Amino acid sequence: MPHTPETNSAPEASHYSHPAIVLHWLVAVAMVANVALILSVEHIPEDWIRPAIDTHKSLGITVLGLALLRLLWRIGHRPPPLPSAYPRWETVSAHAVHGLLYVVIFWMPLSGWLHDSAWSEAATHPMQLFGTIGWPRIGLIENLPPSTKEPLHDLFGALHRWGGYVLYGLVFLHIAGALKHQFFDREAVLRRMWFSRR
Repeated sequence: MPHTPETNSAPEASHYSHPAIVLHWLVAVAMVANVALILSVEHIPEDWIRPAIDTHKSLGITVLGLALLRLLWRIGHRPPPLPSAYPRWETVSAHAVHGLLYVVIFWMPLSGWLHDSAWSEAATHPMQLFGTIGWPRIGLIENLPPSTKEPLHDLFGALHRWGGYVLYGLVFLHIAGALKHQFFDREAVLRRMWFSRR
């Protein structure tokens, strides 16, 4: 009987579904683009700053919508289990990082939306998604007296900024863990979040 060489390729059941993969990468690309955009604000001409910030807001709302779709999809479609060979600490760590990533992915656009709604000039600068579709502020915040909104604007801005730092750390851990398993442990984990061949 001929010998069949063992491979590290994951079986079909170990892949995420195609909608989950699409939503994962759309969220990832949108968030990377948004971080790059806001970090570039200090280095672009002054006339470009307001359009850049408006685009940052639009991308944030887009991420919020995509993340909500992904969460709803995940509720009805369980993700593939992690390989049983993982030590318990790695399994627990992976689930913890994934869970915190979900929290931060929602928190970033929500805190930005709250921050923008508390902006003192919000009434004179209507918010539009990519300059075309009107998007409301959070009325409960926007309609507060100016003396109340000002400290809230600072608070939500600080929470948004610190949430970004947490996001950077979690993304680093997420990528580092995937690369460790792919290249050091020789496990085909990256295929889990890519389109499989039927």
